[in-house]
Amino acid sequence: MNKKRKEETLASLKKTVRNIPDFPIPGIQFKDVTPLFKTKESLSALSDVLVDEYRDKGITKVVGIESRGFIMGPIMALKLEAGFIPIRKPGKLPADVIEEEYEKEYGIDKIQIHRDSLSPDDVVLIHDDLLATGGTMYAAYNLVRKMGVKKIYVNFLLELDELNGRKLFPEDVDLKSLIHFDI
Repeated sequence: MNKKRKEETLASLKKTVRNIPDFPIPGIQFKDVTPLFKTKESLSALSDVLVDEYRDKGITKVVGIESRGFIMGPIMALKLEAGFIPIRKPGKLPADVIEEEYEKEYGIDKIQIHRDSLSPDDVVLIHDDLLATGGTMYAAYNLVRKMGVKKIYVNFLLELDELNGRKLFPEDVDLKSLIHFDI
């Protein structure tokens, strides 16, 4: 996809994102990504732009974070001819897991991944829908890093730039967000 077409596609997709005021609590302006998946045209355009970013990176596994990372993650995995690995909340994965604890705006949380899901030969793309403060993705990044994979890429559909979530990550992490918003 050429640069001009990509910019036009992203501008169109950005208009599709819906603002929901005061959700989940008063004062929050929630960015709803679900309209991006609503039509075959927007889902296809989103899929094309995402896959185009990573087509030549040698991705062997796409890791999606519960729950919205489970929407585009498997689509990207199929198109990149890679496997899909879920990162879930505690108690959802049936086999032996490793976990990472992290701080959220309103408390401590944990995420888990199957211990045997990644190997040192894997090139991993970790995907989620939104980068805000970055806590969940940083925990996911740490889980994947602990598994000793060859390379890690980090991807989001949206980024809320003013919250500076990307500052949590080391500078050498290849972190990309398709659509950027000011709060």
